[in-house]
Amino acid sequence: MNRPLYVNDFGLHCIWGGDKENVFEKLTRGERGVFTMHDVAGVMRPAATIEPDMLPRVEKAEFDNRVNRLSRAALDQMDDTVRHAVEKFGPDRVGIFIGSCDNGSESSLAALKCFKERGKFPEGYKLEYQCAEFPARYIAERFGITGMCQVHSTACASSASAFVSARNNIYAGTCDAAIVGGVDIASLSVILGFASLEAMSDRPTNPFSANRSGLTLGDAAAYFVVTRESCPDLCRPGYEGLQVLGFGESADADHITAPRADGEGAYLAMSAALADAGLDVADIGYINLHGTGTKLNDAMESRAVNRIFGENVPASSTKAITGHTLGAAGALEAAFCCLALTHDGALPAHLYDGVMDPELPALNLVKPGKTVPGLRYCISNSFAFGGCNVSLVLGKK
Repeated sequence: MNRPLYVNDFGLHCIWGGDKENVFEKLTRGERGVFTMHDVAGVMRPAATIEPDMLPRVEKAEFDNRVNRLSRAALDQMDDTVRHAVEKFGPDRVGIFIGSCDNGSESSLAALKCFKERGKFPEGYKLEYQCAEFPARYIAERFGITGMCQVHSTACASSASAFVSARNNIYAGTCDAAIVGGVDIASLSVILGFASLEAMSDRPTNPFSANRSGLTLGDAAAYFVVTRESCPDLCRPGYEGLQVLGFGESADADHITAPRADGEGAYLAMSAALADAGLDVADIGYINLHGTGTKLNDAMESRAVNRIFGENVPASSTKAITGHTLGAAGALEAAFCCLALTHDGALPAHLYDGVMDPELPALNLVKPGKTVPGLRYCISNSFAFGGCNVSLVLGKK
């Protein structure tokens, strides 16, 4: 039995800002945001980072960090909808399910620097500021929510995993509505970590190209207000009928960071999402690829996508435009699918150098200006470290 979630509203903020119309225009044109260069052990590496001063401050000082400022920028766009949901269902019947990976490394690095220089931590510094649940605590505090609160940290699939938990809990009856999504930042520690794994490129990522050399990180937040039933009094005009229809998960159990080379885990996640949605391959009109630009990820994902869809379904990775936003990527790219569904089938372009790797199975990569008239269903892929694979099917009645 299909168990969808209705999307009543959503907000996002990435390197192109938070104006959804402007962001989507940049996506369909294949226009890259301004990436900042970071010195990593003498090698300059780009990342789609947003200066904290470009984001709205969080009023309560203890929550005012870069992660929560990003969250605020996205949540401001749907503030009225969230408050209406809390009033409609009650603060104990609204859940919070988010994904995030880097919650406080910037605070810890600054605190350690202060300790090294002065022999003590900065005034007001608390270890809880870098706890995994801190971004969710900010959301609960902001809206006075007392319902179930969960944070997923399943690497690059974190916010996609949060959608699965939101669906399961809503249908289990633990909440009637949920804020679901994710937030993450490309902090210095994360940039250093990916560089040490030799996964980060010294130029903007180039997914599925023969010349690809790694990923490019980015900052983003994206949040949704979802319910089990259609709520005309809650739904923002224009989003009527938007749904997350299918949820598919798999685990490679193969390697701590590298994906399973044959793409079996990705294949299983996409297949499960289609079956859960009650759809056939022919129903899908667009695929948002995970598409990190690393040799291993692009190879396994192209195998899995080609195995299910062949080379006919339009597909694109948006990470060359926004950067790889880690724990926020699943929610951000689900939002991009929602924008395609509500913009007459206009599709995010696949930005790369045009030199498809001949060793990869063929994909129908989207060129700028591509539309699919009557677009009804999309699938969005999030494939993470540890072989945690999540695919979501989104649609519009």
